[in-house]
Amino acid sequence: MEIPTRPSIVSPTTNAAYGVNDLCDARRGRLMADPVEDIIGDYRAFAAMQRDRLSARGIDIAPYPLSHLAVRVADWDLYVHQRTLLERHARTNREKVWNGRPISLIVLAEPLDVLDGTPVSRIELIPPVHQRVYRMGLEHLGVVVGDEFDEFSREHRAALTGQQFQSPDVEPVYVLFEDFTHVKFYRRSFFDVVEDEEGRFEGFSHVENWVPQRLVTATGPNPLPR
Repeated sequence: MEIPTRPSIVSPTTNAAYGVNDLCDARRGRLMADPVEDIIGDYRAFAAMQRDRLSARGIDIAPYPLSHLAVRVADWDLYVHQRTLLERHARTNREKVWNGRPISLIVLAEPLDVLDGTPVSRIELIPPVHQRVYRMGLEHLGVVVGDEFDEFSREHRAALTGQQFQSPDVEPVYVLFEDFTHVKFYRRSFFDVVEDEEGRFEGFSHVENWVPQRLVTATGPNPLPR
């Protein structure tokens, strides 16, 4: 199942992210009524593809709530651009430094409807530097397993790729697919863990005066692509 590709450049004549949600996209020949899809891509197709891939590996995610969708971007300018667009449709964004660069933890004003009505209201927007090879755009789907986490991990050990140890309370197991996308399984949504540790998500906060990281190579430090 292929995810339709979407342009990275936002056009005021075709892109609902500018708030014009009833313009006709001549390329796709349909009315565009989902500004978040226009920003991050076809999240319904992405979630359905990941669900079907898991099903083929013997993992059924239907009983579990979804934590979030994660979107990775290739350069800092695009990250700031997409952050700005998403915040127009959000009730809060807490940007914080995680693994050496800011990430945005965005809570949408209205939840997205994915997987036959399963709601997702949280988006993790991730700029470079990316520490491994990842697909840019929609990159992982977060699933909350809850108290069944340890049993789930044992039962599906053969299908799982590995486990991440991001913090004492965020240790998801995951499946990596051939296109460098993932599904991550959490005991608790890491958004909930952050809220417990740092307080309720309210307002819009950004990391101030952040200078994008520079890549160090054999020929010296080089700025990230812009």
